[in-house]
Amino acid sequence: MFDIVILTDHRYVNPEKVDWYTRQVLDEDGLLQTALENKGLKVCKKNWADTEFDWTITKFAIFRTTWDYFERFDEFFIWLENTKDKTTFINSSEIINWNIDKHYLQDLAKKKVNIAPTLFIEKGEINTLSELLQTTKWREAVIKPAISGAARHTYRINKKNYKEYESIFRDLLFKESILFQEFLMNIETQGEISLIMIGGKYTHAVRKIAKKGDFRVQDDHGGTVEQYIATESEIEFAKKCLEKCPYSPIYARVDIVYDNNNKLSLSELELIEPELWFRNKTESATLLAEEVFSLLSSK
Repeated sequence: MFDIVILTDHRYVNPEKVDWYTRQVLDEDGLLQTALENKGLKVCKKNWADTEFDWTITKFAIFRTTWDYFERFDEFFIWLENTKDKTTFINSSEIINWNIDKHYLQDLAKKKVNIAPTLFIEKGEINTLSELLQTTKWREAVIKPAISGAARHTYRINKKNYKEYESIFRDLLFKESILFQEFLMNIETQGEISLIMIGGKYTHAVRKIAKKGDFRVQDDHGGTVEQYIATESEIEFAKKCLEKCPYSPIYARVDIVYDNNNKLSLSELELIEPELWFRNKTESATLLAEEVFSLLSSK
């Protein structure tokens, strides 16, 4: 019997080859496992898709580095549904189902959280990029699926290049809902700021910067990360975003950018498996372990 399982994917369970990226993942999971074990908890690490593991023998399962589900959504949803009654997820399955679909941004916008100007184009609707650019009069836009990750099918669109993406856009809309957002120019100069929140409290932050000529800040696409000291207004904005959330996540990453009016804007509220950069502030792993221990103690 385990107190908690740290959820990862198959690539990070005893990998034969360890490059710099894999080393970071292993270190992050290791910091959390050590922090949990220091609380006297019995811990193991498992691939979420491990068909041999009995999920009834762990009290909790915490999502950390399950980063292959972006390519396995159907399988992931089935596993989530089949497993949610066998153990308790951190964050909860209710949070995951709400947060996995970017329509949550629409929910938060209705509660006065500033997001980039966004049109939610639903599956099966007939729209063209040409029409959308003409209607919005935006100089540039970004399209991305409502259910996505790691910048999957995320494209920067303008009046010069939209014809290159019309067929992709049409094919995507046939299968899924799409966000059509105004491109925020500050992403190129100021990057995206990620605030790590444990138990609703700010612990530390990083700034993610895209490589030259790109706008995607993920390191998968050549982006870089630097430590960052968040301002009071940025911290308050992040807290507001969590307060407007219909659930109370134990951990969160609030990704913010400055919009085209230079106002704070929520880019993403990451509540499933966000990288939390424990390696930049190891105390944050201890804080998360304390939150988990408190949850266990209350059961």
